[in-house]
Amino acid sequence: MLLFNTQNELTAHLNSVSNESTAIGFVPTMGALHKGHLSLLEESLKNNQINVISIFVNPTQFNNAEDLAKYPKTLVEDMAKIKTVSDDIIVFAPSVDDIYEGNTVSKHFDFDGLENQMEGKFRLGHFNGVATIVKRLFEIVKPTNAYFGEKDFQQVQIVKKLVEKLKIKVNVTSCPIYRESNGLAMSSRNERLTNKEREKAAIIYKTILEAKKRFVSKSAKEVTEFVQREFIKQPDFELEYFQIAEEVTLLPCIRKSPHKKYRAFIAVFVNKIRLIDTISLN
Repeated sequence: MLLFNTQNELTAHLNSVSNESTAIGFVPTMGALHKGHLSLLEESLKNNQINVISIFVNPTQFNNAEDLAKYPKTLVEDMAKIKTVSDDIIVFAPSVDDIYEGNTVSKHFDFDGLENQMEGKFRLGHFNGVATIVKRLFEIVKPTNAYFGEKDFQQVQIVKKLVEKLKIKVNVTSCPIYRESNGLAMSSRNERLTNKEREKAAIIYKTILEAKKRFVSKSAKEVTEFVQREFIKQPDFELEYFQIAEEVTLLPCIRKSPHKKYRAFIAVFVNKIRLIDTISLN
């Protein structure tokens, strides 16, 4: 397993072991890896000759300085987990200065309104930061295929729109959510939860599963009100948002159409730790 800390070193290596017909798989992460990340690597290994994972906590996608400061950084543990999947994976763990070259600011992007819903509404500038780093990593790695987790469904749609608008030659694949035994979506932020909080956080998945059942016969408004009532009963949890939206446009569902796919999105705070989840409603 090879580790590179600078883009120049990584680029030189990739140039030496690949050509135009070599399939390169890429899994961008911010580290604190869990089984969900490892499943993305496993998917990449099935379809590519060279496989790269990046571990980089991107400062420009955090609108909360405290959240950035507390984000777990566990490179040694991450390397050990990657090794359990395969020894033949390239790890790219650059510094902020190496990636941003002394100018740590995000660029501005237009994603046809996808960036204004849900996460974009509550985390101003978040998707400009995401797109800036993803574009930069794509330029460095030049992957054939890139793999993202479906938990961040809105982010996946943003990345697909980025690729479409900038005509970047990469296939973007979303992979299923990995869940803990109680249904909680696996996330690096889960490591900051106490055991009791982690156990109680099962209410998030339990509630959106019930929302899915209700959406069969109830309106989006009625389902949303149900979810809001459920979290009012949970004093340890603060519901930031719950939204039922069209999968393609991410616009809120006002009136159901049998010809559209819908998805529920949720963000909840547990002791200032922000957890998100999503589920298809069709």
